[in-house]
Amino acid sequence: MSTTTNNFGRVDEENNVFVVEGGVERKVGQYPGVTSDEALAYFQRKFADLEAQVRLLEQRVAGKADAQSLKKAIVKLTEDLKQPAAVGDVVSLRSRVEAVEGKIATLVAEKVEQNKELVAAEITKRTAIAEKAEAIAAQDASKIHWKNTSVEMNALFEQWQETQKNGPKLAKSDADLIWKRFSTARTKFESAKRSYFATLDAANKLSKAAKAQIVADAEALVAKGGEAIADYRKLLDAWKASARSKTDDELWVRFKAAGDAIYAAKSEIVAIESTEQAANLKVKLELLVEAEKIDVDKDLATAKKQLQSVQTRWEKAGRVPREKLREVEDRLKAIEAKIKKAEEDQWRKTDPAAIARTNSVLEQLDVAIAKLEKQLEAAKATKDAKKIKDADEALEARKQWREVVKKTL
Repeated sequence: MSTTTNNFGRVDEENNVFVVEGGVERKVGQYPGVTSDEALAYFQRKFADLEAQVRLLEQRVAGKADAQSLKKAIVKLTEDLKQPAAVGDVVSLRSRVEAVEGKIATLVAEKVEQNKELVAAEITKRTAIAEKAEAIAAQDASKIHWKNTSVEMNALFEQWQETQKNGPKLAKSDADLIWKRFSTARTKFESAKRSYFATLDAANKLSKAAKAQIVADAEALVAKGGEAIADYRKLLDAWKASARSKTDDELWVRFKAAGDAIYAAKSEIVAIESTEQAANLKVKLELLVEAEKIDVDKDLATAKKQLQSVQTRWEKAGRVPREKLREVEDRLKAIEAKIKKAEEDQWRKTDPAAIARTNSVLEQLDVAIAKLEKQLEAAKATKDAKKIKDADEALEARKQWREVVKKTL
């Protein structure tokens, strides 16, 4: 067989394979029964496998993979590269592994710090669970809703178990201290719970008797019909204020039946009133039509008598549905306001002092109008458009004012 060589190794005539590391030759193995090229290629593939592992390690370090896993990987690779049975640039692989060793050390240190933070967070989390349990246990036993709080306490216990199972491991001293707080609170709560239910039967008997009396009183009110609603509501308040009993559902059926009967009687009254109010509304709408036809300009005295007649019949008509009250009242008030204004206008026109004041204003306006007419003629003579416009507008304003004042007479 012939000898085969390359930059990093060779194969001798007996198919012994050697690798060159830093100028020193080292035998890595023998591969008999094949050509020297095949023997060399076999150990080159071994090198390629090692190089792939180094490349993968570099990629994992760059991607900041799990620090402990990287630490194990570099220890193994370092060992594998001490005397590898492979042909290739082994020195280069060792250098690459050494290059990432510092980076892995940094990642391991960061992981240690992160674990410290996780442990601190876990202590905070478990302490919060213990504090919640203590808060529940510290409640006034007479005010606790035992079903709900039992669910809360069980949920806290499940959270505790979950933290133990999946959370970071705590030092025994820290874990035991927090657990003692939680366990003590849980024991206190369970003890109070047993004590509460031990005395519940006696309280239940008292509550049952009180509510039975409330039901009896409610059933007695049925004979009064709709007028008993206020008294029934007081009994309802008393029911709500009473403690619960095991017979609440049964007693409530009777209590509600009594209330239904009372409200049904009230509904009948309301139905009758609704019919009456609808009839009253019809009457008032007819009165409004009549009132809105009153002519205050024709004869104010007659208009006032007509309004008084409408008002008298309006009061006799009675109540109307609540949703229509504002509408009909506003329409009547509008008619009353119209006649009142007519009265005021008439008084103003017949009051000697008011007439004198109005005439005085009219005289002043007549003087002003005459003066402005002369100013307009003078402006026209100058053919100054602006002066003509100003004089004309001033004159027109006084004339309009005079008409307004004149109408008050």
